[in-house]
Formats: sequence, C-alpha cells, structure tokens
Amino acid sequence: MATHDRKDRQHPGRKNDRQPPETPETRRQRKKKESENQDEALEETFPASDPVSPFIPSKPPEPD
Repeated sequence: MATHDRKDRQHPGRKNDRQPPETPETRRQRKKKESENQDEALEETFPASDPVSPFIPSKPPEPD
C-alpha cells in the first residue's frame, strides 16, 4: 500500500520515489475500489442527505 496519495507532489527528500505507470488493470481495480468506497459512504450518510420536502398538503374543502 502506498504511503501517500498518488496525487501528492513528490517529497523533496525522496527524489527517486517515483511510482511506475498505472496499468489498465490496476486502474480498473483502483476505480472499482473508489466506487465501492463511495457507494458505502453514500449508504452510511443517506438518511442525512435525503432532502426533506417542504410541501404541506392543503386542507380538504369543507362540504357545503
């Protein structure tokens, strides 16, 4: 497992710490894991993220 995010800039004290290019299979696996993590986070927070409807039903008309 990497010790830093792949988008982090290279640390000045570690000049030769380059990652090899990402293969299509590695990219597919990474994207799948990111998608699964996002789905799990959405499931955990869904009730809080579910918008509340401001609609208030009107009273039914009174009979004549």
